[in-house]
Amino acid sequence: MNRINGNKEAEIFQKAVEAFRKNAPVNAKIEVLKAETTTLVAGLRPDYLLTIIVQGREFHYYAEIKTAVTKTNRLLMLMGRERLPHPLLVVARYINPQMAEQLRVDGMEFIDTAGNAFLNQPPLYVFIKGNRLPERHRDGQTKRAFKAAGLRLIFAFLCNTGLENRTFREIAAAAGVALGTVDWIIRELKELGYLLDMGKEGYRLIRKDMLLKRWVAAYPEQLRPRQMLGHYRGEQGWWQRINMDCLKAQWGGEVAAARMTDYLNPQTVTIYTTAPELNPLLIENRLRKDAAGDVEILERFWKPDEQRPDEELVHPILVYADLLATGDQRNIETARMIYEQDILRLVREN
Repeated sequence: MNRINGNKEAEIFQKAVEAFRKNAPVNAKIEVLKAETTTLVAGLRPDYLLTIIVQGREFHYYAEIKTAVTKTNRLLMLMGRERLPHPLLVVARYINPQMAEQLRVDGMEFIDTAGNAFLNQPPLYVFIKGNRLPERHRDGQTKRAFKAAGLRLIFAFLCNTGLENRTFREIAAAAGVALGTVDWIIRELKELGYLLDMGKEGYRLIRKDMLLKRWVAAYPEQLRPRQMLGHYRGEQGWWQRINMDCLKAQWGGEVAAARMTDYLNPQTVTIYTTAPELNPLLIENRLRKDAAGDVEILERFWKPDEQRPDEELVHPILVYADLLATGDQRNIETARMIYEQDILRLVREN
């Protein structure tokens, strides 16, 4: 196997390859043809182009390296793989038995550092699940940048071009985080290769497409649940008859997506507001508490743009994340439309 530049992703890749060779019932040779591919499809930029050689047969793959496979990044990979010229191989630190079975059903091939694997390119077929990661390798804690406070800051950076070059106090105010938080998140983003220190010229946010992908994957697990104010129910079609004051509340999720694309018939109404505005919102729209209700209200974690009081919808990045978090196929199709229509231009390198 060709050697690759040393970093966390390369380490996961090489350990997964070694585990595959040790555990798989085939004698395979794996060669990296190209590292850091430039292909970008629906938020997917594979890490390597590689070939697996078994009994003289060559099988080409794009490899996508993951520390963990989550519900959301699984959906992102399912979206992107359809347009890749070669099959996608997920290379992960660890894939638990439930996720391994789900990936097999999806037809998503994978290998991990514990020796679990799924390859399905007839006549090549390998399916191994249930291998546990050795205790000494269980160090995959979520980086602070992708926990709640870090996600707020990253969201602010992605939505506000040039914010990384404002003062720490201004950044903290825009992101809604403590002043001391800004310093260590910025340091971590530099270490992870998402923030380039250009000396006197300041900072530059780079690899924004990859940063967005990680943000979208972490948001439903690390931040969204913390923001939930409750589930409610209202009169049929109530949300179609009102206009939002963006300083008080904004539409997210399926309602926002429907208005952006004219494609969805919303089944869930998502609203982002503030805790003080919750009761007036409920009273004005006759919404009643219902754990199984089709209205979800979340606390806003960013500061609305006071210069744009007519902006009823949350930022497209948040709409995109809301849709992917549902796992619904029609929502995923709409998320792809929003990515290509509204987000791709935001994350392209300058």
